[in-house]
Order: sequence, then C-alpha cells, then structure tokens
Amino acid sequence: MSFEIHQTETPSLESYQQGLAVLRAFTGEAVGPPDNRDFALLIRTPGEPAVRGGLWAQSRWGAFYVDMVVVPEALRGTGVGTDLMTRAEAEARARGCHLMWLDTYAFQARPFYERLGFEVFARMDGPEPFYPRWFMRKLLA
Repeated sequence: MSFEIHQTETPSLESYQQGLAVLRAFTGEAVGPPDNRDFALLIRTPGEPAVRGGLWAQSRWGAFYVDMVVVPEALRGTGVGTDLMTRAEAEARARGCHLMWLDTYAFQARPFYERLGFEVFARMDGPEPFYPRWFMRKLLA
C-alpha cells in the first residue's frame, strides 16, 4: 500500500468522519459492531438557527461520555447547566449506561460537576493556569 501523510491545522469534518469510519471498521472486526450513539442538547435563541451552547455526548459500551458542555455567559448561574446535565443523565440511564464520565480543566467547572455527584478518578498535571485536568465519573445505579 502506498500512502502520503498530509499535515493540516484545519481538518475538515469530512476527513474526521472518514477516519472515524476506518476506526469503527477495525473495532467491528476486533470486538463486534461499535456501540457508539451520539447525543446533543442544543441551546438556541428562539427563531435563530445558530447554536449558542449546549451539551454534546456519546454512549459507548455502557458508558456515557460528556464531551462538551457550553453555557452562554448570560445563562450561567441560572440552572441551565444543571438542566443540561440532568437531561444527559436521564438519557444515559435510558440507554442502559452504568456510568457517565467527562474531563475538566482547573479553570473550568470541577465544583459544578462535584455538586452533581461526579468524582475525580484521574488527574493530569501540566502548566498553570490550565492544569490540573481532572477526569471525573458518576456511577449510575
């Protein structure tokens, strides 16, 4: 097989999807069909198509990974973040997941996630003010 490697700082969504398809094909051969299901809760201004924030997640093999939570600054402290996480947890349970997990940096929302029942299971150190980075989970009974 001949190949070329191209470097880019602006990979297209299409290139990501193509790479993901190759990975999922390998996974399917190794352990059976991937159990990946995407999930999103989108915050929009009524009547506007632009996404202003929300929550993006994915379930896989009984775990529910929260990839990104974005609450617009004007809505912070109003319960919107808690609502997003509560809805995500309900979806995780509906999918039969046994845990939720996520990661957050020092300047982000560790105390918020702890109030919702998440606990740190790993820590990665690095330069301040960004690090430490915490990996957190919540077991679902």
